[in-house]
Amino acid sequence: MAYKKLATRKPFIVNKNLGSAVEVEPEDLTKTNADGTPVTVPTQKQKYDFDRNGWLLIPSVLSDTDITEMREFCQRLNEAPEHVSAPERCALGGPLQKLADHPVIVGFLNEFLAYPPAASEDCYGFRLEETAAFFGNASRHTEAQSVLHKGNGLFRLPGDSHLYRCVPGRGWSGLTRAVWELTEVTAGTNNIRFITGSHKAAYPIPEASQNPDSPLWETYECPPGSLFLLTESMTQTQVQVDTADRVSISNLYNTVASRWSNWLPHPQLLEAMPPKRQTLFREAYAGGNVVNGDFNQRTSAYPAEV
Repeated sequence: MAYKKLATRKPFIVNKNLGSAVEVEPEDLTKTNADGTPVTVPTQKQKYDFDRNGWLLIPSVLSDTDITEMREFCQRLNEAPEHVSAPERCALGGPLQKLADHPVIVGFLNEFLAYPPAASEDCYGFRLEETAAFFGNASRHTEAQSVLHKGNGLFRLPGDSHLYRCVPGRGWSGLTRAVWELTEVTAGTNNIRFITGSHKAAYPIPEASQNPDSPLWETYECPPGSLFLLTESMTQTQVQVDTADRVSISNLYNTVASRWSNWLPHPQLLEAMPPKRQTLFREAYAGGNVVNGDFNQRTSAYPAEV
């Protein structure tokens, strides 16, 4: 008896136009960042690993020159903020700004977060919720405080934002955090802890997770210039460790249709950004929220004249 070969088909994701399916692939969305650099499309393994684990580590993304320049700026920001202009006195100041829409970030978020009808070559299909720079130990808490409100992202109520959704062939992470490590990180200096796969967990986490030394908790190690991506729908916490020399930048992204915080960069800093980068901070709504794009037909299976 002959059997048909297994075939990989595109995921069926319905748009609002008469039930027509989304046809646009993530790699067909915004193809360059605000600096005109082509975005980096994630590999099939990277997509699989993030969907399976809820996190992804990409080592050594930044050049040595970028790392040095960014660490010097962070040092001024931490030790002598008066020597940094007020608008740039944040984790988007100076050379740190280009991390917000780094080519690797744009390519990854096109896959896991962007809303295609609100994306074009002139605007991103996602927003930057907030950004922060961390120097040394970012947390003085040893208890697993995040277990009360994180994890089980497949089953979160609408409006929570800590969501994870997936269909065969496509994953979607409602709130996604990008942590740029500007110094070497070891298991002994990393205060981030998470439970792999908990973004899809169907059962409550066990009591063992209340112990920060439980083997359920994992962390990561990486060289300077590495990027750690995490879905915020995963169970996570911070522990107290010796991180005196650690410097990291944490950027939180969301869909264009939702907000989790009310943070915005300084108006002068925002005005000085390239136009495409400014779209990371546009108002949070979906209908027509696209620059130089056709929202109604962006992903429609029907011809434009219909």
